[in-house]
Amino acid sequence: MAIPFSYSLRNLWTRRLTTILTAGGMALVVFVFAAILMLAAGLQKTLVETGSSDNVVVIRKGSVSEVQSGIGRQQASVIEAAPEIAIGPSGDKLVAKEVVVLISLPKRDQDKPANVVIRGMAASSIILRSQVKLIEGRLPKTGSSEIIAGLNIAKRFKGGGMGETLLFGMRDWQIVGIFDAGTTGFNSEIWGDVDQLMQTFRRPVYSSVIFRLQDPQTFPMVKSRLESDPRLTVEAKLETSYYKDQSEMMATFLRILGMSLTIIFSLGAIIGAMITMYAAVSNRTGEIGTLRALGFQRRNILLAFLMESLLLGFIGGSLGLFFASFMQLFTVSTMNFQTFSELAFSFTLTTDIVYKSLGFSLMMGLLGGVLPAIRASRMKIVDALRAV
Repeated sequence: MAIPFSYSLRNLWTRRLTTILTAGGMALVVFVFAAILMLAAGLQKTLVETGSSDNVVVIRKGSVSEVQSGIGRQQASVIEAAPEIAIGPSGDKLVAKEVVVLISLPKRDQDKPANVVIRGMAASSIILRSQVKLIEGRLPKTGSSEIIAGLNIAKRFKGGGMGETLLFGMRDWQIVGIFDAGTTGFNSEIWGDVDQLMQTFRRPVYSSVIFRLQDPQTFPMVKSRLESDPRLTVEAKLETSYYKDQSEMMATFLRILGMSLTIIFSLGAIIGAMITMYAAVSNRTGEIGTLRALGFQRRNILLAFLMESLLLGFIGGSLGLFFASFMQLFTVSTMNFQTFSELAFSFTLTTDIVYKSLGFSLMMGLLGGVLPAIRASRMKIVDALRAV
């Protein structure tokens, strides 16, 4: 014969103030735990969605990112000649030779500067990035000092808005358009004519060559041929894999930081739950004796008190997740360790994070309640009834 679930629930309701305080402490820990995981998930989502599974990124072998890469014009021409490259609506190959450099710009809300990616774009760059949509103005004219800025740049950096002017490379650059790339990393970039930017920054080589495959299934063959070509010293990656690799270091750092903080905070929450459950056992000694006298076994008492503690954890976890979900309304920015440029992204709540957070809260409840539950189950009937 088991003690009804309603018994544990009713006892938590009877001690409402203690329940709220204990669950609140657990909710705070779960909020921190979920928020850090959401931050890492948002970073990875932003970078992974930046890439397309049909596109291939070719960079110099050994380079971690486009910023560090360099591909000569002759090598770029060899790559461009690959027969597997898709043909666009205009009859031209969907390939873009691009240059990526960093500049420092001050933020709108403060004078503190941050690194921003400047991408030299080719005619096919927009077509290759279907996520990029021009929402204001027009594309820059070829051979001009005109640029377009991502939505996050326009909002967050001085001089990044429509019609404004940026000074870099000893030249004035007019912003003639604003583009929205959704939740991708392109929203934190500025784009301009590749040849003009190469002249400005005295870059004789491209940073990368991007192209779309006619058939994504041919990627292994294309990768093998390009990387084994004696004329080339390059590495080919699917664009999705390239940007996923870009997120790994920062996401891992965030997870380690989050777990460290959560473990420290969780110790306090577990101790709080333990104190609460010990107090419940002490106040209900007579009640425990009565239950034993009615025929309930030790394991029934143990399970009943464990259930109360698990319910405390579940309530705290649910509250923490509820408040953490509102973090999705905010956009934050941080430095991408791979490119040393600022990247804006949003918190992202996933099903996996929900499961992990609730599991973590239940674990806190279990650890906080197991010792008091064992104490309650070991009480002798006679000693317990004397407290009535």
